[in-house]
Amino acid sequence: MAKNKTHFECSECGATSIKWMGQCRTCKAWGTLEEVSLTPTLTAAAPGGGAIDPVGVTGTGIVAATLPAARKAKPICNVPIEESRSVSSGLGELDRVLGGGLVPGAVILLAGEPGVGKSTLLLEVAGALAGTGKEVLYVTGEESAAQVRLRAERIGALHERVLLASETELESVLGQIEAAQPQLVIVDSVQTISSSQVEGAAGGVSQVRAVAGALISVAKRFSVPVLLVGHVTKTGGIAGPRVLEHLVDVVCQFEGDRFSRLRLLRAVKNRYGPTDEVGCFELSETGLVGLPDPSGLFLSQSPAHVPGTCITVTLEGRRPMPIELQTLVSPVQGQASPRRVANGIERSRVDMILAVLQTRLGLKLHSADVYVSTVGGAQTSEPTADLGVAIAVASAAYNRPARLGLAAVGEVSLTGEIRSIFGLGRRISEAARLGIREMIVPKNGLESLEGSIPSNIKLLPVTNLMEAIMHAIPEQ
Repeated sequence: MAKNKTHFECSECGATSIKWMGQCRTCKAWGTLEEVSLTPTLTAAAPGGGAIDPVGVTGTGIVAATLPAARKAKPICNVPIEESRSVSSGLGELDRVLGGGLVPGAVILLAGEPGVGKSTLLLEVAGALAGTGKEVLYVTGEESAAQVRLRAERIGALHERVLLASETELESVLGQIEAAQPQLVIVDSVQTISSSQVEGAAGGVSQVRAVAGALISVAKRFSVPVLLVGHVTKTGGIAGPRVLEHLVDVVCQFEGDRFSRLRLLRAVKNRYGPTDEVGCFELSETGLVGLPDPSGLFLSQSPAHVPGTCITVTLEGRRPMPIELQTLVSPVQGQASPRRVANGIERSRVDMILAVLQTRLGLKLHSADVYVSTVGGAQTSEPTADLGVAIAVASAAYNRPARLGLAAVGEVSLTGEIRSIFGLGRRISEAARLGIREMIVPKNGLESLEGSIPSNIKLLPVTNLMEAIMHAIPEQ
């Protein structure tokens, strides 16, 4: 009998080694090498004919049958494109991220932390498509069919054209697809599906590669879009081998704080559209609601005009996001060390801005507690918010409110200079749409926007932080 051959594969980057090592030589990750068998073992038939070979000689998990002569190569100009037109998913924000909708034969991987709403989002997609007359196969490997039905009732996605199957074996999933011939397949999740003819536990390198390869083959053969739910690691990366992200057509990250209603959907990889679009959803008791205009979540509804606040406009992909920054400067009690607290913004940038304010403007912040927070749980790491933070802190320190209807964007350097920023035109247009009357912007780079600035907003160009503070906080 032939001896089984094995090698070791990194679960992070997919690199292989003939022997086990504590650290992967390619990605330098520790303890990620797992043993993988090289012996062809799976002989189950694929839908429509052919044999699935998840861990055979190629190890790609594609259908290994010889293609018929009718599938021979043809001139690229003669390839029809009508069958690859995208179809709306029924959720406008998801269509925005995907580049127009679901493309037949596309395999989309949706990853996110537990409880963020991945299953809810895909169940809403299933209900929306079923409402247009299309049949959807929803394969659940994590929850029972009864649990999924209860969620569908709660979010209004209960429809007779949504076919529900509770399966954890690859062969059974393929059989369900062949029997149902749906227009959309949802697998929740790819790490819970395994094949009895492939070595390793569900979620392992060989199992995930085999399952993903077989589902990708079915998607391409029958031109049916497949949505896969993926788990994430404690560091936020997608669990399983890195090759999984290379095999699929689209990789989306679903993000959100469990204490916030806002959920953001980003495309990390997209073969059919841009990767700089962001979809916004609000989590409610009845499911996820798309937010074409999420501005209201990040702006305070209080009519009071108090010190320590300033509005800035960040960019999430191509979408401008107005965010209200709130700060509090409080004298230190006794001999305690001053505290620095930042919520929704990087602490290191806050520390830098405080140092610039103290050194360049003479604000005495070394003996005060400083708290910086965003409204509505918004998160930003853009340097563009530096100027807004600086104005809000100065306003709190002087105990004088900034000018009403004012916004500020700009990166603050260590010398106090206000640097130019990317996407200034979109930020200005969004501020004008929200009714902001004045906006402090970097002077450098403003020339390129001449003629395209909305008439209902006044721009206040500045070159340094002192000018910006004088514009923002009037003398009393």
